Amino acid sequence: IFFRVFYCRGMHLMRLQSTTHMASKLQRAAFAASRTPAFALGLPVPRFTRQLYTNPDFEVKTPDDALGLLRQGNERFVQGQILAPHRGLGRLKDTAGVQKPFAAFLSCADSRVPVEIIFDQGFGDVFIVRVAGNVASTAVIASLEFGCAVLGCKLLYVLGHTSCGAVKATMNPQAVPGVISSLYYHIRPAVENAKGDQDKAIEENVRIQCKSLGISPVITSLQEEGKLKVVGGIYDLATGKVREIDC
Repeated sequence: IFFRVFYCRGMHLMRLQSTTHMASKLQRAAFAASRTPAFALGLPVPRFTRQLYTNPDFEVKTPDDALGLLRQGNERFVQGQILAPHRGLGRLKDTAGVQKPFAAFLSCADSRVPVEIIFDQGFGDVFIVRVAGNVASTAVIASLEFGCAVLGCKLLYVLGHTSCGAVKATMNPQAVPGVISSLYYHIRPAVENAKGDQDKAIEENVRIQCKSLGISPVITSLQEEGKLKVVGGIYDLATGKVREIDC
């Protein structure tokens, strides 16, 4: 009887170990698949995009090329066919001494708006300034000037998002600690234009911040020379889709 019980328990443990081992293998395989670029899996990828992420010497030369790459990246993200490019240790080491981002972003600081992920980019691809309400303060504009004039970004993207807390707070101002209320000054014109419509206020805020960038002689000069384009967009927290808007 003792032998029979011991044998049964041993077989049960072996089956548990086998099941655990198989589950672990499946998890590793799933993780590896999620890290595999789409072009390695045979998914269709435009030639221009393939060159950017496989040729270390390839550079984005025009604002329209930069915008096209971001559009493609967001579409991949929404469709669940991400490349996850330039996110490995090799790219990390390649960019340790130099960076050449092709686009700069003025984005909200909201934790649900990770720019590199929603546009399917990686290390060294995009230069991002994040601040609540994606407001173009003087310090923010200075950083964006650096990204465009010194680092060579071809596109400057002002990115707002649905359900923006900073816009909502400006529409219903309450007593807040510290200097949080200093954000209201930058967002209030959009709120006034929207006349109580939060979605419209978010969109108006993007437009107004785009126009605020015009105080920079660096940015305007690059635009006039055709070396830089300024665009705006709204990221939908529920769908992952970025909708471009006129600035």
